[in-house]
Amino acid sequence: MTEQTQSLDVQQEHQKFIEDLGDWTRSHTCGQLTLDNDGQTVCLMGWVQYRRDHGGLIFVDLRDREGLTQVVFSPDIAPAAHENAHILRSEYVLAIKGVVRPRPEGMTNPNLVTGAIEVVVHEWKLLNTSKTPPFAIEDRCDAGENLRLAWRYLDLRRPRMQANLRLRHKVAQAIRRQLDDDGFLEVETPVLTKSTPEGARDFLVPSRLNPGQFYALPQSPQLFKQLLMVGGFDRYFQIVRCFRDEDLRADRQPEFTQVDIEMSFVDEEKVMTMAENLMARVFHDVMGMDIPRPFPRMKYEEAMRRYGVDKPDTRFGLELVDITDIVRGSGFKLFAQAKLVKAMKVPGGESMTRKEIDAYTEFVKIYGAMGLAWIKIKENEWQSPIAKFLSEEERAGIREALDLQVGDIVFFQAGEPAMVNAALGNLRVHLGNQLGLIPENTFNFLWVTEFPLFEYSEEEKRYVACHHPFTSPAPGHLEIMNSDPARALARAYDMVLNGNEVGGGSIRIHSAEVQRHMFQALGFTPEQAEAQFGFLIQALEHGAPPHGGLAFGLDRLVMLLSGAPSIRDVIAFPKTQKATCLMTEAPSTVSARQLRELGLRLRETDREAAKPAENAQA
Repeated sequence: MTEQTQSLDVQQEHQKFIEDLGDWTRSHTCGQLTLDNDGQTVCLMGWVQYRRDHGGLIFVDLRDREGLTQVVFSPDIAPAAHENAHILRSEYVLAIKGVVRPRPEGMTNPNLVTGAIEVVVHEWKLLNTSKTPPFAIEDRCDAGENLRLAWRYLDLRRPRMQANLRLRHKVAQAIRRQLDDDGFLEVETPVLTKSTPEGARDFLVPSRLNPGQFYALPQSPQLFKQLLMVGGFDRYFQIVRCFRDEDLRADRQPEFTQVDIEMSFVDEEKVMTMAENLMARVFHDVMGMDIPRPFPRMKYEEAMRRYGVDKPDTRFGLELVDITDIVRGSGFKLFAQAKLVKAMKVPGGESMTRKEIDAYTEFVKIYGAMGLAWIKIKENEWQSPIAKFLSEEERAGIREALDLQVGDIVFFQAGEPAMVNAALGNLRVHLGNQLGLIPENTFNFLWVTEFPLFEYSEEEKRYVACHHPFTSPAPGHLEIMNSDPARALARAYDMVLNGNEVGGGSIRIHSAEVQRHMFQALGFTPEQAEAQFGFLIQALEHGAPPHGGLAFGLDRLVMLLSGAPSIRDVIAFPKTQKATCLMTEAPSTVSARQLRELGLRLRETDREAAKPAENAQA
């Protein structure tokens, strides 16, 4: 007989014990009782975490979202309740009535709020049975993520997951309190909207009532919040669901939640001050921490120069150094011919093994690097395959630029600037984690400002907006927006926390004429701009106030506050990195009838996949 068959037999046998609550009312949660409740008669309800038979006594740890309470079934106090308690198994759902008493001396648990007491059961009801769970409902569970996602409703019972979602709730409430105090109005914007494919891909929704036409799920409420400013609402916010059909990573989801904010009659300083106050409220109310203000600021150019990324983690060193001019005429041809050569010193890293260096070489290849040059600084030599190509003058220049000491190792990257910065910048963070250079329980905020207005897309062979096409150019940069787009700067700002972008925003274009110039710089014809964004241009022609704002990624912020390794651990029902739900098996095929109603037809290669759904709904 299999374990599953045995489990089914046990459940069927126990069905006769299942009762309704009747007039039972829960008096306390399972994380609430203390010695102050000694002698009280209480009613608890929850799940069986563990059951332990100790001679004549049966102990059960009863769990709900607030914690655990030890309950005791005694043959001397309640013989009938004790006799029936032998049927209890993990994850059975119970209601118990009993009396609170102190635990015996030496049996207390200081790690639990309820660790000084136990409840002696006088009567109880079995509310439901449970099959044997596919993994242990506890934090030290070693089940793989895919298994936990397939049984997410069980995974959500684990204390760690419940703590994460409780933290998420507290963050959201702190945000609402602060923005309400600051005079913001919470306004809902449409979920079914118009596709404006400038940036990430839209999720499209076919319209049955308008055959051949489609809605798009919003990538953000950007245009609607600007229209609310035109409508005179002055200060708006929304904790809103957004959707992007893009490739996923640990900190990305196809559907995600952002805190969306917009303000009228403001400049960068006012928006950034408001955002700092908001973060201060969250950290004070949720984490019990007072964070220093104002946040440090760093221009985009400086961030890229020193850290190689536009969201630098400033909790540790290992800064990058540009040595292009030092090695311009080097005998090492890769250095001599490269547009950019950067170096990063790791103090004391001379002890790294060749195996470790080879692993770092493989790591930088993720970012387009062909390899990774290195030099170990020893007492009487520079140990490296490239050392023989460097002149004494070049060595002296590198030594001075990086303040090299005996025992250091230096990593080099040379080539196109984008690749060099990405490879070394991400290797820096990788080394910071691997070498234990990042202090724990530290939160470093940073504003990155003066972003480029445009970036060149090799895929599209044109300039695209760095943030979005509604970002205002910096003062004096309107003139060069069309003539030299690579030099144009934006009135944009990103809030960075521990090397993660948690918020981004800008001062918006509020002039219809400037917005037309922006669309022109992005390669839109007047007809294309009118077709996609005519409603916005028209709104800007009707007295749009100066306005700006930003949006925070709620998932990412909660991930950082909780210390979770992925945003999937702070979302109740997330998708996998392939944008699927293992629990509901979404996305799924639909029937031919549904497709016909929408005026859609699958390509020939897709028809076989659709047959199961068609047969099921025929």
